[in-house]
Amino acid sequence: MLNLRLLAGAAVLALCSGAASADTWPAKPIRLVVPFPPGGGTDAVARLVAEKMSAQAHWTVVVENRPGAGGNVGLDVVAKAPADGYTIGLGQTANLAINPALYPKMPFDPLKDFAPISTVASQPVVLLVNAASPFKTLKDVVVAAKAKPESLRMGTPGNGTVAHLAGELLERQAGFRMLNVPYKGASPAMMDLLGNQVEFNFANTAAAIPQLMNQKVRALAVSSAQRIRNVPQLANVPTVAEAGYPGFDAITWTGLVAPARTPQALIDRINAEVRKALKTQDVLDKLAAEGSTPMGSTPQQFGDYLRAEHQKWGALIRDANIKLD
Repeated sequence: MLNLRLLAGAAVLALCSGAASADTWPAKPIRLVVPFPPGGGTDAVARLVAEKMSAQAHWTVVVENRPGAGGNVGLDVVAKAPADGYTIGLGQTANLAINPALYPKMPFDPLKDFAPISTVASQPVVLLVNAASPFKTLKDVVVAAKAKPESLRMGTPGNGTVAHLAGELLERQAGFRMLNVPYKGASPAMMDLLGNQVEFNFANTAAAIPQLMNQKVRALAVSSAQRIRNVPQLANVPTVAEAGYPGFDAITWTGLVAPARTPQALIDRINAEVRKALKTQDVLDKLAAEGSTPMGSTPQQFGDYLRAEHQKWGALIRDANIKLD
């Protein structure tokens, strides 16, 4: 009986201790790991959210850039960090849904080693042609590609990127073949589109918007399920689905994750602050300026979405036999 009482008392003390630590969290700065270099799109979103959470919740959120291996290095830091709420990471489509099917060996399991917090923002890729191109619609591209298989060249920022996979997905849905021309980044891919070295380009919004403003390129379609109404240069551009391919959806998304087994109470507190931040006007304006759309979700919704994306992109990569090189 004495042993039972001691065990019961220890259990009560443990519960009380856990509750007290959750109530006093955070007692030190929260580290937000960005698995890409400073200055990029993912880094900009992370700093925007970190700044807003710090201001509204009176937390100290410090952004730490840990680039490498397509985002795998930084997220591995998060996966192996203590599950105490003081380390979170901003993952995205590539490192959480695409890389597991591209890399022969991953340092973490995206479905087991993280606790989803919330989706953050999304960006489509934009099907662009040179402003002088004879192609006026997506249908024009498809008709030309079917007439002469692999005659049209598609520029992308690299193999395995969302832009490349969006092109592969379109090929399968529309029933044509083109020649994929991978580049080492969005800038050289855009330069060759402007120089007529490729017929079209799936480009991210950050690369597309300046050229659309300068009227050097023409946008034929966006890869998201809905039009990008919050960006003037893209508001009237139809989706690929509207152009005749229902269900087409290929976006770059970002989402906050924590190490697996992070207490749910802490996950829920961070989630509430993220979703609050995504509704503020200055955040909405800054996201729109780079062609992003706010998302925001419950942890459960993000987990479900991550599993669906993991399955979708993995199946496409295996079916198309896509390799990094």
